[in-house]
Amino acid sequence: MTCVLLAEDDTSISEPLARALRREGYSVEMTVSGTETLDRARSMEVDLMILDLGLPEMDGLEVARRLRTDGQTTPILILTARADEVDTVVGLDAGADDYVTKPFRLAELLARVRALLRRGGTEVPVVHGVRIDSDSRRAWIGDRELQLTTKEFDLLRILVRDAGKVVTREQIMRDVWDTNWWGSTKTLDMHISWLRRKLGDDAHEPAYITTVRGVGFRFERD
Repeated sequence: MTCVLLAEDDTSISEPLARALRREGYSVEMTVSGTETLDRARSMEVDLMILDLGLPEMDGLEVARRLRTDGQTTPILILTARADEVDTVVGLDAGADDYVTKPFRLAELLARVRALLRRGGTEVPVVHGVRIDSDSRRAWIGDRELQLTTKEFDLLRILVRDAGKVVTREQIMRDVWDTNWWGSTKTLDMHISWLRRKLGDDAHEPAYITTVRGVGFRFERD
């Protein structure tokens, strides 16, 4: 399971953020000081760090610098209440991969997390009981492995990756079939039908894949 290390000493931020990350299917480790964060990051396997700049004992920039000096390449997303340009440049120069300013929209932060994990080759592992392993190109629903064709796997991966959002037909055709498609998408409809059957989904009362008429499809969250 993808592990996120959340370093934030303000519980009014860290607790709801940790809940949201767990709903996304991540394992979350939480720290409240710079020294604790540095020790935890050095001693365990972490797929992504969310690092507040204003940590006690050692600030987030120093934590990032030391980890990069160690040779760690774990993606780092910085949280900062200081949105001026100097802090942004300094933060990225310290080895951070991206930043979000406080107050932030939760949806934006989660989108940044997904983008950094995709860049690092790690997908969201579990959404609505469906788990995707992109490296081995395998997928499970609960404990049952799904027997998917190449296109079915690519289609499911895209829908799960953007779960809760509508993915347009044009985007799916471009990403799965590698084409700009302006005509019939009957092939896509057939693959959606086959994928629903393998998920045990009902097109009339879908629990997983909802058709958004005239637009595309949405993979539902829990």
